[in-house]
Amino acid sequence: MGYGLLAAAIAAEVAATTAMKYSEGFSRLWPSVFTVVGYVIAFSLLAQTLKTLSVGTAYAIWAGVGTAAVAGIGMIFLGEAASLAKFAGIALIIAGVVVLNTGGAH
Repeated sequence: MGYGLLAAAIAAEVAATTAMKYSEGFSRLWPSVFTVVGYVIAFSLLAQTLKTLSVGTAYAIWAGVGTAAVAGIGMIFLGEAASLAKFAGIALIIAGVVVLNTGGAH
């Protein structure tokens, strides 16, 4: 259950961050509303996730996967430059999340 809520929190956060790009500095109404609602949903779901997962595990996955997903969306859909350095950065983020989640006892 915890990981399902976490996946939903990540999806809401990624959608909200993408909408923020389209809000043009919160000067466009509907993308701005979608951003705020998306973040409220994301944080609410993350809070529920913390009932069953440790904060370090949940936040590492939430922040890491969200960052990697938004970077990918930027490169694929928003015309941001794709480079070897960006791909290496995404790989390092993913590796960091894996290490955090497998590297220690409870």
